[in-house]
Amino acid sequence: MAWLATLGSLGWTPASIAQEAAHPVARVGPVASIQISGDVPHPVTLSVADIQAMPRHTVRASEHGQPESAYEGVALSDVLARAGVTFGPALHGPALATYVMCSAADGYRVVFTLAELDSAFSDRPVFLVDRKDGQSLDAHTGPFRIVVPGDARPARWIRQLTEIEVVRPKS
Repeated sequence: MAWLATLGSLGWTPASIAQEAAHPVARVGPVASIQISGDVPHPVTLSVADIQAMPRHTVRASEHGQPESAYEGVALSDVLARAGVTFGPALHGPALATYVMCSAADGYRVVFTLAELDSAFSDRPVFLVDRKDGQSLDAHTGPFRIVVPGDARPARWIRQLTEIEVVRPKS
């Protein structure tokens, strides 16, 4: 059982081991940047330094029955704004059908509507985080992760985030 002690010293808990067994992640290595593409005025690739220079937020949230942690990062809406995505009064009519697809290194994807990322429509912000409890995210989770504190289940808490694509359905 020495291997169990070794896993514990690396920060793995029985719950995180069970989570990994249930939802394995391909070990393709962390990506040091995030690409914002799709139906945006200015497609952009943001580095870790770019993200760290944006207005920062700290949110407390819990996943999979674990104790609450402090996650640090930026509002996903602020990241999208860097690519020219508009929110507020400009988000109306057909634009309300626009969605954001977030993709991970292992191919896992989640979707958010643009309206649910707009503070004029929702009081439940979504965050792109790069730190947990004062530490950079580990290779298993980071370097970037989406955290949705208001979700009852953390299924949209995508780890190893590599790309954010804005999709506007055809009229």
